[in-house]
Parts: sequence; C-alpha cells; structure tokens
Amino acid sequence: MRFAICNEIFQDWPFERACAFAKRAGYDAIELAPFTFAPLITGISPTQRSEIRRAAQDAGLAVSGIHWVLARTVGFHVNHPDPAVRAKTSDYLSAAVEFCAAVGGQFMIFGSPKSRDVLPGVALPDAIRWTQETFTQAIRTAEQAGVTICLEPLAPTETNFLTTAAEALAVTDGVGSPAFKIMLDVKAMCSEPTPIPELIHGLRGRFAYFHANDRNLKGPGFGEVDFGPIAAALRSAGYDGTVSVEVFKFDEGPEVIATQSREYLRSKFGR
Repeated sequence: MRFAICNEIFQDWPFERACAFAKRAGYDAIELAPFTFAPLITGISPTQRSEIRRAAQDAGLAVSGIHWVLARTVGFHVNHPDPAVRAKTSDYLSAAVEFCAAVGGQFMIFGSPKSRDVLPGVALPDAIRWTQETFTQAIRTAEQAGVTICLEPLAPTETNFLTTAAEALAVTDGVGSPAFKIMLDVKAMCSEPTPIPELIHGLRGRFAYFHANDRNLKGPGFGEVDFGPIAAALRSAGYDGTVSVEVFKFDEGPEVIATQSREYLRSKFGR
C-alpha cells in the first residue's frame, strides 16, 4: 500500500509547498481537487497540467489521482432528467479523465453528492441507467488513458443515491468495464450497518481505492474510529493500492492534520 493526502487540506498554500510538506510528512502521493487550480477542469491549461505533474515529481511524490470532480461547478448532474444536462456532464467527465491522466493520476474518484442526487420525480431505475450512460464516454476515455474511475458510496446524510457499497457496485458491475470500479471511504462506511472490516472482506478484490478519515469528518486518528482492524482487513483482503487521507474539517491546520494523520496510519499499518 502507498499513502496519499488530498491537496485541499493545504488550502491556500502554493502547490509546490504542499507537495514538499506532504513528502516530509511521509506520504508517497498526493490526490488533487481540481477546484484548487481553477473553477473548471477545462480551464486548467496544458502548461498548468505539466507544471502540476512536475511539481509533484520534483517533491518525490506520485499523483494518485483526482477527486471532488464536480465540486463548485454549476449545471452538471449525472442522472438529470434533461438529456442536455447529462450530455454536458458526460463531456465534462471525459475532460476530467484527460486531466487526471495529464497530471499523472491513475484514479478519478467520483463522489459529488449533489450532482448525483436522485431528483424529485425521477425513478430509481432511470437514475441508475442515466448514470451509467452519462459515464460511458468517460469510461472509454479512461480505458484508453489508463485511468480508473472510482464511484464512491456516500452516506445518506450526503446524498440519496448510492449510499452503500453494494448499491455502487451494482452500478459499476452493470457497465462491466475494468476502468469503472468502486472505492471505499471510512467516513461513508461508518453509516453502513455492517462493520467496516467485514465490508472490506466482503468486497475483497472489488474496490480500487481507499479514503482514510473519521466519522467526525477529520483525519484518521482524530476521532473514535480505530484503524487497527481496518488496516488488518485491508492486508487480509490483499489490498495493495492507495490509502489517501481525506478530511473535511481543517480546524487543526494543514501541518497538524497531515503530520498526525500520517503518524497514526504508520502506527496502524506498520509503515
């Protein structure tokens, strides 16, 4: 396993400084929120993409991938009843895959809860079918670019669509592409009735990425979730991918969040 941290934790830091600090804190990779570079992914120029990739490389980090793909955007929705909205979203998701590949990322995490909510009057089977159709172009792009799109189950407090790993897996399995998988997020798994280690074992070989955080929206080790059984379950399941620190409350500041999260993970994972 390799350990990553999401760059929005560093808020207004220059990207080069964030990469340098992440490396010193012991991370192997950095996960990018595109909105930290421009309001729209399509507004990040080829030159900027090369600079992002080079900054991470110069710091000795890999770019694990991107997330918050539709954060702070307007007019995108994967299962909107209007075909024009879905077509626009499809194009944007494909562009996001291209950005991910350009900066050296291998995984595009799709959470974006408000851009996937099942809207009033939309039947669940239609929402599933439209979501799969909206991702089709991006999946083809991902297959060609060597990127894996990871659909993220989220808690019912965040969205009304794909709130369990099983529901997300049904959507990806229905497409049947190796470039369309699910990922797991500790915060989200806390909302499921099945204990997290059991979920991990039950999904052995079927998830492609892992977010480390706490149910309190802070980093691993900043709350009540014990990562000892989680680390053991990931090892037992043969998971050898990325464990990425993603937090939503920045009260302690980036230095403390990054350093203490990594120290805690090291104490549980042994590296």
